[in-house]
Amino acid sequence: MPKPLSLSFDPIARADELWKQRWGSVPSMAAITSVMRAHQILLAEVDAVVKPYGLTFARYEALVLLTFSKSGELPMSKIGERLMVHPTSVTNTVDRLVRSGLVAKRPNPNDGRGTLATITDKGREVVESATLDLMAMDFGLGAYDAEECAELFAILRPLRVAAGDFEEG
Repeated sequence: MPKPLSLSFDPIARADELWKQRWGSVPSMAAITSVMRAHQILLAEVDAVVKPYGLTFARYEALVLLTFSKSGELPMSKIGERLMVHPTSVTNTVDRLVRSGLVAKRPNPNDGRGTLATITDKGREVVESATLDLMAMDFGLGAYDAEECAELFAILRPLRVAAGDFEEG
């Protein structure tokens, strides 16, 4: 996908100036617009890296989560909880991974209604290779050094706490 031509000005800064003229200063408008644009840029970059593996970033995250589990398997409900996504999204993500041979599903012996997702050997190989590729491109954040990445993480943390992602402390 070719990159669009660069503008000779920052459109978000321009929108901020026009916003100020019309409604007054609202720094959160420029901030949210920047965050949303950054999300678009980063998602496109990481998806381009994992696409050759038949993955999206969401599927990659599910594989990583299974890799981090002690036994290489987790209940579907736990996957949704940890990835903070709706159960339907988990089902779609895991079903795609199953069709690709990267994950297997089986009934959860500890929960009659539940299902376990298990990473396969092929899934482990794919997640290792994709991770090396993502690390090589700094997960799209190569414009920042390690300290700036830590600052970015810290800046976004209170938003995540306020959203109920986890309890501080």
